[in-house]
Amino acid sequence: MKRPNIVYLHSHDTGRYVSPYGYAEPTPHLQRLAEQGVTFRQAYSAAPTCSPSRAALATGMYPHEVGMLGLANRGFSMDHSQHIVHTLHEAGYTSALAGVQHVSTEWSEIGYTEVLPIASRDAPDVSAAAVEFLAAHSDGAAPFFLDVGFRETHRAFDEPGEQDDPRFLLPPAPLPDIPEVREEMAQYRASVRRLDDGIGAVLDALDRYGLAENTLVVCTTDHGLPFPGMKGQLTTHGVGVMLLARGPGFTGGQVLDGLVSQVDLFPTFCRAAGIEPPARVRGTALQPLADGSAATVHEEIFTETTFHVAYTPMRSVRTPRWAYIRRFDDGGSRAELNEADSPTLTALTEHGWVDRPRPAEELYDCVLDPQERHNLAECPSSASVLEDLRGRLDAWMVETADPLLEGPVVPPPGARVDDPSPNPVGQQARLLG
Repeated sequence: MKRPNIVYLHSHDTGRYVSPYGYAEPTPHLQRLAEQGVTFRQAYSAAPTCSPSRAALATGMYPHEVGMLGLANRGFSMDHSQHIVHTLHEAGYTSALAGVQHVSTEWSEIGYTEVLPIASRDAPDVSAAAVEFLAAHSDGAAPFFLDVGFRETHRAFDEPGEQDDPRFLLPPAPLPDIPEVREEMAQYRASVRRLDDGIGAVLDALDRYGLAENTLVVCTTDHGLPFPGMKGQLTTHGVGVMLLARGPGFTGGQVLDGLVSQVDLFPTFCRAAGIEPPARVRGTALQPLADGSAATVHEEIFTETTFHVAYTPMRSVRTPRWAYIRRFDDGGSRAELNEADSPTLTALTEHGWVDRPRPAEELYDCVLDPQERHNLAECPSSASVLEDLRGRLDAWMVETADPLLEGPVVPPPGARVDDPSPNPVGQQARLLG
């Protein structure tokens, strides 16, 4: 059997705010991908920060297992021998990177067969490099893994056009409907349009060069939108992500509600290639969900954060009904420290957002409280659920040798971590990774 090509498309900070998930965003090419393939409505990243989430996806393991506890651009790193490209190389695949990867500051360390030259990490330049690669590999001589990473929709957003009138935009659910947020959502809308155009260029090239039928296309993002209370948080607004797949094993315009994690993509790629994943991999292949042979592949999934700009040790377990989050510090660090400076952050800070308490434990009913606003951790009627989820989280931490079990985690030598104290000296503006 001819092994399929694999095209992995990924964006920055997009969450689920695209049209296949019901949002009024200008993403017709993502919509086309969804209508031809499979949309996973309950997909979650392993972490709500950039490098840890991408490391988990690329290895099929959790960030703390592979050493990626913080941002690569701040001195954190992983074992690149565990990256998916090495497993695929053993099966005869060639590999190429176009654009963003965010698990290393040195692209050559990862092990791609080829790193494509790009003028910038913006969607037009990244998609152009990907299209050129597809044209050169249209003969089907060897299967390929093409990793296409777009800067969008990371800050700074694009300048909005006339079609992005902030007066008529609805902010994301956890944010207030105020002018500052609407203005920024207009900018996001311009960025997501450019992202979608880049994705469309790659999809069109697959059609043009006769590669679409035998190519598995997977499109996702690293975590939620770069707004306060979203990116960097373990609630659904931080870890809920788009996940679309099209190609062999993923067809028919299906929409699936089974709980899935991005650690599932490594074994999914392996199954598509007809090979067994390494025994270390934690995820589960998603083909059984898509072909109807399984209604679910997970009873629960786990997410985490340890460092972003500052130390924020949190762990979470999520089931179809419940989300449980535990903090492993004293809650004394400033809430805004891991947030990018923005008009939205300024407006929320003026209204006391920074001063809100951050409890050690949070428990949310995802069915009756889908926005995860009402913490039930101290509610007596939820005691049995809380105890169950505490036990599941503890067992996972033991199984995966979570370093938090030994106490506070020390960053590696040379890593850059900001002062989490309430009154730092010399705070600078932040544009987070």
